[in-house]
Order: sequence, then structure tokens, then C-alpha cells
Amino acid sequence: MKHLIWDTLKVFVIFITCTCLFYIGLRYMHTEYEQFHRYDPPEGPSVKVFETEDDSFFDRLNLFFRLGE
Repeated sequence: MKHLIWDTLKVFVIFITCTCLFYIGLRYMHTEYEQFHRYDPPEGPSVKVFETEDDSFFDRLNLFFRLGE
């Protein structure tokens, strides 16, 4: 009986330790990525990918029906 309690206690301590380390790792990653600004304008030789064109209403309606947007 004593051996069973000792093994259960060891598993419990290992589980609690791993859970705490996982939680600390997640908190560290959260603080790192919280300070990361994803929506800053790009720097350097970047190219604008999307340009809006002044299409007529019917061209926009045709595009809407073709793409299903």
C-alpha cells in the first residue's frame, strides 16, 4: 500500500511540474507576441498588391456574381 501511494505521489508531482512549466511557457510566448506589431506598414522595397480601380456599377455587379462574394 505504501508503494502505491508513493508512486501516485510521484506521478502527481511530475504532472503538476509539467503543467506549471507548460503554463509558464505559454505566458512567456504571450508576452513576446503581445509586443509584436503585426499591422505596421511594411518597410523596405515592398510592392502594393491590391489596387482599386474605378469600375462601373455593372462591372462590379458582374464580378460579384462571378466570384460569389
